[in-house]
Amino acid sequence: MNFVKKMLFTLLLVAAGAFAAGDEVKLDRVPVDEHNLISLQRGAQVFVNYCLNCHNANYMRYNRLQDLGLSEQQIRDNLILTNAKVGDLMKIAMDPKESKAWFGTSPPDLTVIARSRSSHAGSGADWLYTYLRSFYRDPSRPTGWNNVVYPNVAMPHVLWELQGQQVLKEEKVPGPGYMKTERKLVAGKPGTMTSIEYDRMVADLVNYMSYMAEPARDDRKTIGIYALMFLGVMFIFAYLLKKEYWKDVTER
Repeated sequence: MNFVKKMLFTLLLVAAGAFAAGDEVKLDRVPVDEHNLISLQRGAQVFVNYCLNCHNANYMRYNRLQDLGLSEQQIRDNLILTNAKVGDLMKIAMDPKESKAWFGTSPPDLTVIARSRSSHAGSGADWLYTYLRSFYRDPSRPTGWNNVVYPNVAMPHVLWELQGQQVLKEEKVPGPGYMKTERKLVAGKPGTMTSIEYDRMVADLVNYMSYMAEPARDDRKTIGIYALMFLGVMFIFAYLLKKEYWKDVTER
């Protein structure tokens, strides 16, 4: 009897998981290219202008942007908007207690957000790309904004002047023996950018945030390849040495 109960419980969990997966928002694939330095530079500029006002990047230094083909003077003139130095961490002056009082929660650090949001539905970069394009007007929320990917998010839509305002439309669609609700975003008030321009800008921003999450990714992969090659060569020598040691034993 206990076995039957366990089986029923397991089936219920599987069914619940399948139902949840079916309701999950489909993530759009972002065209990330961390070798595109122009895209990374544009994304860094968007990041410091729009994200670095409320969010920290506590594990990233400004001088690391030299890896993107920028000089110290270019970083100082175009990407440092405070009195910070080029070697400083990308921190903000906002007090966490004040930000929690304003937004209901302290804005999270964004250094590794592109990695922490990874899931079976897509990469963290895909999540960010879809999220930043899925805000819509919602008067019931304290900020006046809501998000399809992250319902009831405390963050306002800081890029709304660029994208414009979207409206969430819900309609009943007949399914095989049931009615389902489809939710989709439709354009409302236009912004200063076209939808194509806005998507390209968000792609540049996400491209930079993906790079920022692991700036040494290419170095790590290169070191990993050399390490595997070294282990392969050492295996050959270790195998030959083993044969030499055991030669006398096997001959007996």
